[in-house]
Amino acid sequence: MTNTMWGGRFAASPSAVMEEINASIDFDKRLWRHDIVASKAHAAMLGAAGIIGAKEAEEIAGGLDKIAAEIESGAFPFSRSLEDIHLNIESRLHELIGPVAGKLHTARSRNDQVATDFRLYVRDEIGAIDAAIAALQLALARKALQYAGAVMPGFTHLQTAQPITFGHHLLAYVEMLGRDRGRFADAAKRLAECPLGAAALAGTSFPIDRGTTARALGFARPAANSLDAVSDRDFALETLSAAAIAAMHLSRLAEEIVNWASPQWGFVRLSDKFTTGSSIMPQKRNPDAAELVRAKTGRIAGAFQTLLIVMKGLPLAYAKDMQEDKAPVFDALDALKLGLAAMTGMVEDLEPDLKAMKRAAASGHATATDLADWLVLRLGLPFREAHHIAGKIVALAESRGTGLKKLPLSELKSVEKRITEEVYSALDAAGSVKSRTSYGGTAPANVKREAKRWIKRLEKDAETR
Repeated sequence: MTNTMWGGRFAASPSAVMEEINASIDFDKRLWRHDIVASKAHAAMLGAAGIIGAKEAEEIAGGLDKIAAEIESGAFPFSRSLEDIHLNIESRLHELIGPVAGKLHTARSRNDQVATDFRLYVRDEIGAIDAAIAALQLALARKALQYAGAVMPGFTHLQTAQPITFGHHLLAYVEMLGRDRGRFADAAKRLAECPLGAAALAGTSFPIDRGTTARALGFARPAANSLDAVSDRDFALETLSAAAIAAMHLSRLAEEIVNWASPQWGFVRLSDKFTTGSSIMPQKRNPDAAELVRAKTGRIAGAFQTLLIVMKGLPLAYAKDMQEDKAPVFDALDALKLGLAAMTGMVEDLEPDLKAMKRAAASGHATATDLADWLVLRLGLPFREAHHIAGKIVALAESRGTGLKKLPLSELKSVEKRITEEVYSALDAAGSVKSRTSYGGTAPANVKREAKRWIKRLEKDAETR
């Protein structure tokens, strides 16, 4: 049978292959709430403007409420022959209330309908993701406060660089995630234009009130250009871009957890909640949750590229290519939310091995920069000369197979005769981190202050959410 929603132009049914490639109901049915909300707003506006009768608008709203209840209960009869969620709902509405259902589509096209539904969905997802990122930030900040003074090695090039604190390291991710929230918030601001009423591409001759529907749906304004309104997917691209960057940040932290949890590092331990075993090696404790968070980054970044390439060659206005916009967005945002939940759980779960961290911080000559700084501060040497002297002392320690702090004073003096016993205070890892009091530095006092500031801010956000 023909699809009656297409009208009288088509006399024959589509082929099975056409039906298969054309149908989107399998994935876009998750938009049902947004489609019903937008349809109710449209019907209410049509009634208020006198385009349809007030009683008709009420009948439509009542029918849509019944459909919502059916979908909620699992009783709704989804049909692939009706292509998508929009036609499925419209067809069911006709079954429930009769011909008046056909008036719902007055002054509306599926083009502006789907653009509106999709924006509503992405807006809701941005809100959920923001809350999930904030929860991860709070977990990190609380852990940072707990371990504000825990000494560990800091790295550049994955080589021992300078001592830092575990709390300081965790707060670095709080900052990254804060920028992620800012990007999602920016995307939400630019998303806040309502396409409804743009119709197919040229607007409509009906005396509609687009401002009313925009306000009813929580948008800041109607989209100003009907061509752009139905063909724009920047809001989805921008959200995917923010998601890809956020996923990259999760992946970096996941990589560190994988390293830290290995016996070769031994910096942290994850419980059974976030690890798995081996089918053959009974000693294994694998950080699979972290590894899966790391892997999902590829899917999320790939979704951004997928949609970017779908859109890159499309002339105005709508093309069926844009049906391919939803699956990558759905998949990417689902993956990001799952990754955020898993990472929050891991951060709350992990326990650092403070002795292992401190031992590692004392190795690799991590206080060499502190030695150079001491030479500048106490002996008045130019930093480049102090750097050269410190380098010689590092070479001496390596030749002796020992750390800087264990070199006898006599050997230090053999490189620079003015060095005194006081230098050993600069070669202590704990002393090193305490000295880094510059704004943004790793000193425990700094970390405690910043962690408390973040906790206060995030807890206040959670109360008002």
